[in-house]
Amino acid sequence: MQHPEENPWQITAEKEVYNNPWINLTEYQVINPSGNPGIYGKVHFKNRAIGIVPLDANLNTYLVGQYRFTLSQYSWEIPEGGGPLDEDPLDAAKRELLEETGLTAANWTQIQTMHLSNSVTDEYCVIYTATGLEQHEAEPEDTEQLTIRKIPFDDVYSMVCNGEITDSVTVAALLKVKLLLSENRINL
Repeated sequence: MQHPEENPWQITAEKEVYNNPWINLTEYQVINPSGNPGIYGKVHFKNRAIGIVPLDANLNTYLVGQYRFTLSQYSWEIPEGGGPLDEDPLDAAKRELLEETGLTAANWTQIQTMHLSNSVTDEYCVIYTATGLEQHEAEPEDTEQLTIRKIPFDDVYSMVCNGEITDSVTVAALLKVKLLLSENRINL
């Protein structure tokens, strides 16, 4: 597949609009690829997104339910969170799984990387499967009010197909796991 390597966007000015410990918003004055002036806003994420699909020997997985402020609605998701950009993503995944579900895993496999909304953000995500599970005490952050559900994987897959699960990391992760399972590429 051929694609141009040069950036067709020209930045003529930039200003920081907002900054907090998690994100930064910059507005750019640009000359767009057609040669016309315009603006572009970019949300820079200061953490990497992490997602984990825990699978037990009976092909159950775990969902985390929580009210999402940005959506004003409740959401069912795989265990997920953020990890500093200078931290090994696997270390962040292990921490997030323990924090949200109380689970640890003997086996970890990276199954997917993705950009979550590349038209407005640079947020990057790494997704893992976790097997060889052992239950411990969950350690949620003080901003998290979580409900944990252990559920057969096929039921969770149906929830994705029926539109009951809409979180992009969860949808991508579960579709990838379904593919890997159909190809016998996941060892429980």
